[in-house]
Amino acid sequence: MKSQSEGEGVRLAAPVVERQGMTEAEWCIRCDLAALYRVCDLYGWTDTISTHLSVRIPDEPRCFLINNFGDLFGEVVASSLVKLDLEGDNRSGGGKFNPAGFTIHAGIYRARPDVNCIMHTHTRPGTGISVLKEGLRPISQDALDVYDELAYHEYGKPVTGEERDSLGESCRHGDALILRNHGLLTLGATIPAALRRMYTLNRACEIEIIARGLGEEPAPIARDVVEHYGRGMKKRRALPNFGVDDWRAALRQIKGRGADWRQ
Repeated sequence: MKSQSEGEGVRLAAPVVERQGMTEAEWCIRCDLAALYRVCDLYGWTDTISTHLSVRIPDEPRCFLINNFGDLFGEVVASSLVKLDLEGDNRSGGGKFNPAGFTIHAGIYRARPDVNCIMHTHTRPGTGISVLKEGLRPISQDALDVYDELAYHEYGKPVTGEERDSLGESCRHGDALILRNHGLLTLGATIPAALRRMYTLNRACEIEIIARGLGEEPAPIARDVVEHYGRGMKKRRALPNFGVDDWRAALRQIKGRGADWRQ
């Protein structure tokens, strides 16, 4: 099995590392998730060590990978990721994880067997919109990219079973979420799909904030146009290569920095 970082535009000689009995599928998906952390670092979507991205392990649907708590996104490599099961048991034999991160990711993977990648960020635009009652309006092309699958999750009690289950229920209503008073969250059947959603959701929040500060009502987009755009996006998202071109471009960017995340 090829990792997406090998097979989709970036080719590097694999470094020699101790894989500790991992399957080839697990090693490949580790490389992809480590690359995603590096992409988020490049885009400025970090909050020092406080946010998290995860991916479900192929052929092990009750296990997922997440960052070692304490690592900066720019430090994450394939071998440093922590393997957890949906009960919170650390299968890596080392490393540690953010309990709040486990609550979010385990809750969603339990509720959404179709989801294989989860991204959670605390960007300023995303968090800024999350504190507003009205939230994100369909006033830009970027907003229309996610508007038909946008959902909101009310702020709950962190690191509790109640919050885990509540978040899982909220995620049944959309793949692009605004976590009230908190930040953003996107889901995908693949890493490229989750990344594409996060890019457009975060950019839509940036535009919303700019528009709110201009002292003038934004030009409206007709309701039938919003609905037509949403139908088109639904068809695009159903394609197996949704987000892949964006992913390839992002990999070229981190490769250009000289980063080797596959170790």
